[in-house]
Amino acid sequence: MTDTPHHNATDPQRAPEPAEGPAGATRRSVIATLGGAALGVTALGLAATRAAAAAPRSADRPAPPLAAACVLTPEQTEGPYYLDLERVRKDITEGKAGVPLTLRVTVIDSTTCAPLPNTAVDIWHCDALGIYSGYVAGGSTPDTTFLRGVQLTDASGVAEFTTVYPGWYVGRALHIHVKTHAGGTVSNGTYHGGHVSHTGQLYFPETYNTRVAALSPYRNNTATRTLNARDGIYRNGGSATLLTLTQTGSDLNKGVTGTVVLGIDPTATP
Repeated sequence: MTDTPHHNATDPQRAPEPAEGPAGATRRSVIATLGGAALGVTALGLAATRAAAAAPRSADRPAPPLAAACVLTPEQTEGPYYLDLERVRKDITEGKAGVPLTLRVTVIDSTTCAPLPNTAVDIWHCDALGIYSGYVAGGSTPDTTFLRGVQLTDASGVAEFTTVYPGWYVGRALHIHVKTHAGGTVSNGTYHGGHVSHTGQLYFPETYNTRVAALSPYRNNTATRTLNARDGIYRNGGSATLLTLTQTGSDLNKGVTGTVVLGIDPTATP
C-alpha cells in the first residue's frame, strides 16, 4: 500500500507521493487484553494475557484500554510525511474543521506494565480532505503545522491531545501517526534530545469511519476510502492500536474521545 494523501479533492491526477510500506521482519507482538485495575501482574496473569494476545482478533475489534499486558506494541512505518517540529502543545487543530477528537494515549513499560511518565508522544495526521500540513502537491511547505504536536505523559503515563477526526486519501485507511521519545527535555515550547522509542500508527473502528464520512467536511473528500481490512499496513499489526472510541452525547458532531495503550521499551531505538 502507499501513503499518498489526497491533497486536492478536485485534482485526482496529482503526482504520487513516496510509498509507505509495512514495517520489517522485526514485528512486535500485539498488546493483549487488559484485565484488572492494577498495572502490576503476577507471572500467571502475564501468561494468561500473552495467551489472549495470541488469539485471533477481528479487523475492527480494538484491544481494551489499560490491560495488564506486558508486551510490545507493533512497530509500523513512519511514512513520508513526518516533520521534526517537536512543538509541545495539546491543541493541534489550528482551526481545522472536523469532528472534535480528544485523543488519550497511555504509555506503559512493556516489561513491567508500569506507566511511563515524561515520555514525549508525538502525533501527526491529515485533515478531513486528506491533506498533511507541511506538504502541498508533493512539495514541503514547513510554514504549515496543523494537526501536529507533542505532549508529555503525566504520572499515569497519559498524554492527551485536542484534535479532529482525520480524513483519508487513496490507498490508506484512516489513521494517526505516532512516535514516542524518551530521555529528552522541553525548552521554549519544543522537545529536544532523547531518542525515539516507538513508531506506530493508530486506527479507527469502521463503524465510526462510515458515520464520520457522511458529515461535513468529510463528505467533500472525493478520494476512495480504504477500509482497515484492505490496508496492508493495518494488516501488519494495526488491530493492536485500534482506538476505543466514546461518543460525546447523542450528536456525533459534538465529538468523540479515543483511547489507546502503547506498550514500549523506553530504552529501545527501533
